Amino acid sequence: MFKRLLITKDLYKKMVAIAIPVMVQNLITNFVALIDNIMIGRVGTEQMAGVAIVNQLFFVFNLAIFGAISGAGIFCAQFFGKEDTEGVRYTFRFKIISAIGIFLVGTAAFLIFGDDLITAYLHDAEKGIDLAKTFSSAKTYMMIMLVGNLAFALEQAYSSTLREGGNTVVPMVAGIVAICTNTVLNLLLIFGIGPFPELGVAGAAVATVISRFFQIGIITFWTHKNREKLIYPKGLYSSMKIPKDLTRRIMVKGFIPLILNETLWGGGMAMLTQCYSLRGIDVVAGLNISTTVVNMFNVMFIAIGVGVSVILGQYLGAGKFEEAKDAAPRLIAFSTMTCVGVGIVMASLSHLFPMAYNTSEQVRHLARGFILISALFNPIHGMCHSTYFTLRSGGKTAITFIFDSGYTWVIAVPFAYALSHFTDINIFNVYFMCQGVEVLKCFVGGVMVKKNVWISNIVS
Repeated sequence: MFKRLLITKDLYKKMVAIAIPVMVQNLITNFVALIDNIMIGRVGTEQMAGVAIVNQLFFVFNLAIFGAISGAGIFCAQFFGKEDTEGVRYTFRFKIISAIGIFLVGTAAFLIFGDDLITAYLHDAEKGIDLAKTFSSAKTYMMIMLVGNLAFALEQAYSSTLREGGNTVVPMVAGIVAICTNTVLNLLLIFGIGPFPELGVAGAAVATVISRFFQIGIITFWTHKNREKLIYPKGLYSSMKIPKDLTRRIMVKGFIPLILNETLWGGGMAMLTQCYSLRGIDVVAGLNISTTVVNMFNVMFIAIGVGVSVILGQYLGAGKFEEAKDAAPRLIAFSTMTCVGVGIVMASLSHLFPMAYNTSEQVRHLARGFILISALFNPIHGMCHSTYFTLRSGGKTAITFIFDSGYTWVIAVPFAYALSHFTDINIFNVYFMCQGVEVLKCFVGGVMVKKNVWISNIVS
């Protein structure tokens, strides 16, 4: 019994060592995003809603990058566990090529279809919100932000590789520098302080783009300066060759399933917001406030998810299947229990954050309600998130595809569509019921983890 407790303690210590730097970076990022959001909210409701719409669309692009990077990352974590430096280098190259490719495709899509995508969220102008002004703000913000997507894509490739090797501090430091840069520039450019022009929404976009290039610059410089220590950056760009067999395995087991999964899941989330928007543009504004606040609290289970992926991936890559089987349910339970506490704190502070916005009392009321509902379901989301990363760690991406985006499009989206289009149910009840479908997803995921369908070494 004592030995088992020691093993559990060591496991949690390893988890905390990985998760804390990620959590600190994400917490600072989301706190600053909250401050940025409040700054935009001080300009006006139309500007805030416009930025919210574009960020929802870019969320799909960000998840496409995340999916592509993660597809190679499954192999990368196991190559680190196997201590195969050449394998790490190959997967790193795959990430870089994928990131650039998705950036080009995503940019073309936003340039061609951007106007129509924004318009899909603009409903109900009877509550004092100018839809034309909202569209103009969204379009301005989107066109500038497109420039920074390349920096974001490459930063994800570099940072994920560092994390999969256990180096989480450097991405954290680079993120903090970028965040500080973004905050200062936001203040100067949104409101036109001192000699700086008052750019409003455009200023917020310019600040974000500059900060992203700062971030990728720091991470790239550090990675290549320390190539003797890291080894895998040596000769990274001397050739972009990747063995055909490895490319095929990454594509089949990682890239295609995960990029489809993340893109479809992100599209599902955008579709859910579009369904909610049928209740009025003020709902979009309220969701923007609540989502920004909730994201700040979600850093806990997101960081734990990274830890789950790294720990289980390294166990599997080293052939330690029994250790992986024993660790998985403990890590999922750890995530769930921490999210209970996070949910309580979130609920207790739900009335404070909306007060900082220069918007109507109706929008504030909506935001408070959405935050409270999200707080109630925070443990469920934490459990689902860690379960997803457990299933993904062994390369069983077909299973994660069904579990994640499959569930979203087969269950969640049709349910939300039916409620929003064919009923007059209050938006809070619609939101509550749509969040509630995650309970069934947790049950399904728990059964799959218990059956050990995810156990696999894909780099041997």
